[in-house]
Amino acid sequence: MEQNQIPTQHPESEKLLPTMTLLLVFLSSCYTSPAVYQQPRETLPPRGIGAFESSKLIKTEQREPEDTLTLQDALSLAMSHNPELSISSWRVHASKARTLQAGLRPNPQIEGEVENFAGSSTLGGFDAAETTISLSQLFELGDKRRKRLRVAELGQGLAEWDLQAKRLQVISQTSLAFIEVLAGQRRVELQSASLDLAREVLDSVTERENAGKSSPIETIRAQIVVSQGEISLGRARRSLDASRAMLAAIWGSRSARFTSAIGSLDEIQDLPPLESLTARISKNPDVSRWDVEIAERRARIELVTAEAIPDATITGGARLLQGTEDTAFVVGLSIPLPIHDRNQGRLREAEIDLSMATDERRAAEIRVHSALIDAYQALLSSFQEVTALREQVLPAAGTAYEGIRESYRQGKLTQLDVLESQKTLFEVRDQYARSLTDYHRARAQVEGLVGTPISELKIGGLR
Repeated sequence: MEQNQIPTQHPESEKLLPTMTLLLVFLSSCYTSPAVYQQPRETLPPRGIGAFESSKLIKTEQREPEDTLTLQDALSLAMSHNPELSISSWRVHASKARTLQAGLRPNPQIEGEVENFAGSSTLGGFDAAETTISLSQLFELGDKRRKRLRVAELGQGLAEWDLQAKRLQVISQTSLAFIEVLAGQRRVELQSASLDLAREVLDSVTERENAGKSSPIETIRAQIVVSQGEISLGRARRSLDASRAMLAAIWGSRSARFTSAIGSLDEIQDLPPLESLTARISKNPDVSRWDVEIAERRARIELVTAEAIPDATITGGARLLQGTEDTAFVVGLSIPLPIHDRNQGRLREAEIDLSMATDERRAAEIRVHSALIDAYQALLSSFQEVTALREQVLPAAGTAYEGIRESYRQGKLTQLDVLESQKTLFEVRDQYARSLTDYHRARAQVEGLVGTPISELKIGGLR
């Protein structure tokens, strides 16, 4: 072989292959797999919240009906197709991928090196070359991999809690939007009934005018009431269309396909005491998640502390000396010296984050508690108002209107008395509908905060 010729393969290099195989097996066996950290059972988010369990709400290939829509249909559509809920679900999948990555160990590195070739005199060509092939493996000290995996698993738990909180939020949002549709339908019905009543009065006044028992002024007054009723009915219908569109938007539809919602606003229920509701605040996902959050921040402190421990890189290989055709092992060890960077800043930051988590949990509890008190007081007020209107005011207003209207037919009262009584009846009916709507709004908010339907709680009979 000429001195300046580079050989494509040296038969003696095959001597290195068995040696490198043994080294690879040795390095792999030295790096044992840590046991997977099992997250405490109590830190895992529940799979369902009371009667709001999502698995009971989701239907396969659920599509918006083109006729009537029930609350169950609306909840199923929202749980299946809500874009924000889908984003939270993807975040859970991403957290699982991070957990997978956190449990992986560093890859070994292979390195090839040729020395003492293409030099001068006796070192020319490759006759005196030394060829070294080595494998190196980074060994993480301080149990870093196990602690990193624990942080990742707790992060996955947080993502699952956030998904559960988003589910409850979507359920509450859907329930409130459904209530608005029912309330809009109720307003349309009331305005239609009020318009029919105003037209009946107009017909009655017209008959009296034709019989010479009343003046044209009374007919004009009655016509004004009819015109106002027509305007109010048109406004109620437009408001209903807007409510239907807002409900459909929750499951990502640009327009509502359903024609009407099925439900009754007249169904009310006695309320449980406030104490039984505040005792369930800890079940709210926005509060419960902080147990996992605090555990995750403690785990980060352990991880950051472990990361301050230098890792060791062990190198092992074989060297072939071309001149003598001998082989020899080479071994190396590399460890950084923690002189300047000992993770001081990151450790301090992790400790501050843990201290902050305690205050954040307390702030979350106070926030949910305050919201629950406000929603409960609104629920109690609307419940009492609905009860009073249903049992006392509404029947009295109806009886008064019928009596005044009959007296007007008999000529005992004026048209102004009839119109005033009619206006009072309309206002009472509208107030009753608004009180029912307020009751169901507040109830949906309370149930969203405690994560349990009121129907499943012990009723205290508050009135």
